[in-house]
Amino acid sequence: MDRRKFIKEAGLATAASVVGLDIVFSSTLPENYIPLVKEPGNPYKLFGIDPEMTVLNNKPWNIEAKAHLLDDKITPNKYMFVRNNGLIPQGVDASKWELVIDGESVIRSKTYSLQELKTKFKQYSYQLTLECGGNGRSEFNPPAKGNQWTIGAVSCAKWTGVRLKDILEDVGVKEDAVYIGYHGADVHLSKDPEKETISRGVPMHKALQDETLLAFMMNDKDIPVAHGYPLRLIAGGWPASASGKWLNRISVRDKVHDGAKMKAPSYSVPCHAVAPGEKVKEEDMCIIESMPVKSLITYPKTGAMIEEGRKLEIRGHAWAGELEVAKMEYSIDFGATWKTCALERPVNRLAWQHFKAYIAFPKKGYYEVWARATDEKGVCQPMLVPGWNPKGYLNNASHRIAVKVN
Repeated sequence: MDRRKFIKEAGLATAASVVGLDIVFSSTLPENYIPLVKEPGNPYKLFGIDPEMTVLNNKPWNIEAKAHLLDDKITPNKYMFVRNNGLIPQGVDASKWELVIDGESVIRSKTYSLQELKTKFKQYSYQLTLECGGNGRSEFNPPAKGNQWTIGAVSCAKWTGVRLKDILEDVGVKEDAVYIGYHGADVHLSKDPEKETISRGVPMHKALQDETLLAFMMNDKDIPVAHGYPLRLIAGGWPASASGKWLNRISVRDKVHDGAKMKAPSYSVPCHAVAPGEKVKEEDMCIIESMPVKSLITYPKTGAMIEEGRKLEIRGHAWAGELEVAKMEYSIDFGATWKTCALERPVNRLAWQHFKAYIAFPKKGYYEVWARATDEKGVCQPMLVPGWNPKGYLNNASHRIAVKVN
């Protein structure tokens, strides 16, 4: 797909739809010029999301859920967090959409239509956990730059598509392949067609996992435009930045991909622990891969009130990147003692797991319910914000809610 042509056509389509009129003399517009018309501004109507969702940024759109909105076992579209780095492409025509597979390490480059992907290859569906690498950034001190996510930049939807490994087998991959990089149709904030908004990727071992999909459906419907319609890469268990939206090209590389936002400090953390606020050289940063063990209480809301003598039901989800969660616990005495929650197995690899417990409180008063998960390697969530890093990534501190017993 010609990026310049796409951006111009998308800009014209957006402008015309907003003003409700044809753009007079559009044929004489300078190349790559986008008219000065305001973009739509109501994210709830634009994206079909719930009014309780929290908007952190509108240039680009970044929107998170509150904990209680994530109570469903499969995250509904209306509660899916929105994480964008640039402008959402407009005027997308799925019937003309193409995906190019190229790069130094493909045996033969190839272009697929969306229809070819859907009909030529077997389709698979998985529930896959996606979490922004910066989820929980607002708790770091000193503050870290970036959107100040609290706890709601996580989801586990049902994704349907074709396996990336099947596409790579079809084109053929050389033995020197190291990484795949994705490329999308989103528009750079500067609207410069020569600049890519984000172009990250994953190592070949992740690209070849069964659950790494080229997805075209989310929760049994076309992927919403805010989440990558009509085609998105899904690499569950890794930071959601590895799951490129509006996918129109994948490059198979003979080196670590060097696209936009692959260079430190983007989506990288210090390879070794550093003091809070310490400057870290780029060469001392490591790319984030599997996300850490984490959990979230989704019921009840913080601030819940219960009558003395009654038990409180709590429930939520736990996940651990590439690993499975082995144990889930809660505490009502600020971490002095812990009791076990009932924990379900994941429905498939890389899906979050659901937990539940019934809590008895000894007397009236104020309590906090703390939750912590332990992964299959014995790594447990920390009670406090973990090691500081310049971009505020990977905060997996224990989630907690306030409860008043009357």
